[in-house]
Amino acid sequence: MSVQTGRITTDIPARLDRLPWARWHWLIVIGLGTVWILDGLEVTIVGSMSDALKSPTDGLGMSSFQIGFAGASYVAGACLGALFFGQLTDRLGRKKLFMVSLSVYTVATVLTAFSMNPMWYFGARFITGAGIGGEYAAINSAIDELIPAKYRGRVDIAINGSFWVGAAAGALLTIPLLDPTVINQAWGWRIAFGLGAILAVGILLVRRNLPESPRWLFIHGREDEAEEIVQDVERIVSEESGKKLEGVDRKITVRQRKSIGMVLIAKTVFTMYPKRTVLCFSLFVGQAFLYNAFFFTYGDTLTTFMGVGQTGYYIAIFAASNFLGALLLSRLFDSVGRVKMIAGTYIASGLLLAFTGFILGSLDAKTLTLMGAIIFFMASAGASAAYLTASEVFPMETRALCIAFFYAIGTAVGGISGPLFFGYLIDKGSADKDITVIAIGYFVGAALMVGGGIVAAFLGVKAEGRPLEDIATPLTAEDADAEAGTDTGAGPTPQPATT
Repeated sequence: MSVQTGRITTDIPARLDRLPWARWHWLIVIGLGTVWILDGLEVTIVGSMSDALKSPTDGLGMSSFQIGFAGASYVAGACLGALFFGQLTDRLGRKKLFMVSLSVYTVATVLTAFSMNPMWYFGARFITGAGIGGEYAAINSAIDELIPAKYRGRVDIAINGSFWVGAAAGALLTIPLLDPTVINQAWGWRIAFGLGAILAVGILLVRRNLPESPRWLFIHGREDEAEEIVQDVERIVSEESGKKLEGVDRKITVRQRKSIGMVLIAKTVFTMYPKRTVLCFSLFVGQAFLYNAFFFTYGDTLTTFMGVGQTGYYIAIFAASNFLGALLLSRLFDSVGRVKMIAGTYIASGLLLAFTGFILGSLDAKTLTLMGAIIFFMASAGASAAYLTASEVFPMETRALCIAFFYAIGTAVGGISGPLFFGYLIDKGSADKDITVIAIGYFVGAALMVGGGIVAAFLGVKAEGRPLEDIATPLTAEDADAEAGTDTGAGPTPQPATT
């Protein structure tokens, strides 16, 4: 059920999209994008500190399966958190939720640092994941609605790729924290989680100065606030860039609503855009299984099968490759195009992963890390593009919930099963130190990635450089135009799109 307020014609989306890049946009990137650094830090600390957490004296006495279960708990929390906070993001606004979700993360990370037993640790990891899951929905929505169309692809992919900055930092951070000559091992892993909370507080302070999405405001009956924000942004950007902003002649007419019912949202996703639904599901399942299975257990793989004591350096190299892939390839998603790049990165990384599975028995820690760096250089850009796709191919009123839905469903299928499956394979092969046992996990991940790439090649959306309102007409614009009976000329003509 929805509550309507009025009908307006606005040029706010066109004015935001025509802005030149300025320092103000960097504030958005820093305030919103740096949260992925926290996510990377969290995941890496768990992966790098598997031995410390297994210790019955200094850690929590956990097994390899429990390490995988902790990873699955984190992902399960992220899935449910994404769904819970995602629907609130569409109802209550982007800013409220990206403040709340980060606060949840901060508190839960502190609780993790004070874990007294595995059950406490699993619960704290679940709540931490819930906060991060909420971030995925709120942040990707806000970024796409505030960044000009020309830069949206590269910015979104690079920001999602910044996960690996945190991963590299977390890996390097664990080196001194796991060195008994530097710090008492009973405190090292706890301090690592505490540092994540300190970084989160810094991000919260930056976010206080960020605006609400004007797109969300004018659709929810708060057009005066939206206009005030856009005028302020135009003034700031004009001063910072030294450019005079040209007027726009593109407008859109919308029927404002304070809330939009779940039935309408579900109908939109599954009946108006079924092919896009299949596309997003395929992309999320592939990348979720690949990353959560491989990365959550990579430190355990190195220590169990290859006798590596300090996994931090290896994971840092792996993480650096992932970040460079997202950063260096991101521009191509705006120039070469979404469809070609998503399909190419998914298929290429999947085939290379399958090849690695076949030669796994002949690899050592260095060569396995090298192969991983090559594979994930491409996979990281494609995985980041999955979030970009879900955030731009559905109507604005459903954006956050769509991101949350596909993240949750895809990750539940691939992200929860992956760590559990790999944890089982590692335990199974550990007795004989036979690493080839986990090759089957590589083959499953490869098949999912190649499958996702093929789906993208046939069902992908050419969204590069296009306004969000052109890619998917707002539901409220369809209402307004339908009531008029004709195309008003004030916005995109509603299309019962299925692609």
